Amino acid sequence: MAAPPSASLRTNHRLSFLSSKPKLRPPLSFLHLKSQPFNSSLHLNLRSKTHHLNAISSDLDISLLNPHCPSLKSRLSSGETLYGIFLLSFSPTLAEIAGLAGYDYVVVDMEHGPGGISEALQCLRVLASTHTPVILRVPEVSAAWTKKALDLGPQGIMFPNIESVSAAEMAVSYCRFPPRGVRGTAHTIVRASAYGLDDAYVSRCEEELLIMCQVETTTGIKEIEAIAAVEGVNVIQTGPLDLSASMGYLWDPGHKKVREMLKEAERRVLDVKEEGRSVYLGGFAMPKDPPEMLKQRGYHMVSGAIDVAMFRQAAVEDVKRFRSAGKNAAEEGEEKEDGYYSE
Repeated sequence: MAAPPSASLRTNHRLSFLSSKPKLRPPLSFLHLKSQPFNSSLHLNLRSKTHHLNAISSDLDISLLNPHCPSLKSRLSSGETLYGIFLLSFSPTLAEIAGLAGYDYVVVDMEHGPGGISEALQCLRVLASTHTPVILRVPEVSAAWTKKALDLGPQGIMFPNIESVSAAEMAVSYCRFPPRGVRGTAHTIVRASAYGLDDAYVSRCEEELLIMCQVETTTGIKEIEAIAAVEGVNVIQTGPLDLSASMGYLWDPGHKKVREMLKEAERRVLDVKEEGRSVYLGGFAMPKDPPEMLKQRGYHMVSGAIDVAMFRQAAVEDVKRFRSAGKNAAEEGEEKEDGYYSE
């Protein structure tokens, strides 16, 4: 099996794709439809004129909306370790930069970030232009949030605070259409299906969707093997901050007991995978537990950065550097002045 391309090669490919992609000509069926005088039976009554919709669907380049790059699930199954970033700012500009930088995926965080569905949509649109898969973290395990998130068309969905098998099974059911689940359907009009133009969406969406369950409390870790074995759960995502809080160490996530509990959870998930289950381990890097260490311990998905934290650190260091340089320059100037007058 050929080695996966490096991040720099993927980034160069994305940049060259953006700069060199030829202008697309509208499909012939669309031009034909546009050239006709407005007629409600032709343009609006799609129920009785389904052949017009099918003709348009077959010609449209749907990959512009949801790029057909290798799915996260297929890359995981091929043995890749994926590296991603969390987007809490909901800034389309930062989302685009993250995509161009070469991250394997971007998690748009609706649990702790200030944005909702409308703001997440803008991020999905710019990340689609860089061919970067999106995972949406929902605020809670609910049918309504799951439905609205999946209708946007992400490659993955992350559920917070899963503590039992029943909660994991419920999360999976929210991602599947009846009779396998309870997901409400509007696949004929939502973005996930290219607004109804992607005829194959319903047949492939459940197979391609990456379902991630966060197990991030002591209660959840007690059930972690059973949660990892739930049919439909693809990734168990650890959460060191919530875990430390549940153990009574809110202000000390690096406490020895927290680290021991986290490593125990990691081992138990990896043991489930060794037994033949198609489940992967995902996690967050911490200041004293960098991404490289997570990869060495067997993590398959590593979230190494958060956009607002990166900007905060860069901003603080920039101000500190300027003020420090100004102070040093003043001191050096005084010394030179004293030296000049003493000559």
